[in-house]
Amino acid sequence: MASRTARTSQGGARPAGRMPSPARRPAARNRSGPAHYLPILLFVLGYLVVNALWPIPIWVAGLYLVASIVCFVAYAVDKSAAGAARRRVSERTLLTLGFIGGWPGAIVAQQTLRHKTQKASFRRPFWGTVVVNLIVFAVFATPVFGLLVEGAQGL
Repeated sequence: MASRTARTSQGGARPAGRMPSPARRPAARNRSGPAHYLPILLFVLGYLVVNALWPIPIWVAGLYLVASIVCFVAYAVDKSAAGAARRRVSERTLLTLGFIGGWPGAIVAQQTLRHKTQKASFRRPFWGTVVVNLIVFAVFATPVFGLLVEGAQGL
């Protein structure tokens, strides 16, 4: 007589013909892929276009590079501390580092370290800081700032 149970991957038995309940299935995780790096690519292309039209001081690129490296290291320290039950880097610090120009390094850290990618309460403010940083960059790197100053002086 055939057994009416099937073996599960954990070695346990379940009734034959029944699928594991949805609560027992592992959650599908987003994979790191080229699409996650698209904002960085678009920023670099935009930076190059803006720089061709209105030259940007080299220190601005240096600021983004240094801030990105510092931000990546902060994410790595936080990931390590999370696994070892040590004091964590605050989310406010991570968001501030991203805001001041480290967001490209934050995106790379999130994808390569698989850290802070699932927590929606962090992702929303993170992308908000990215948008604000890009707006500030656009205002100061293009003639928009000069136009705003001229408009304010005319009042």
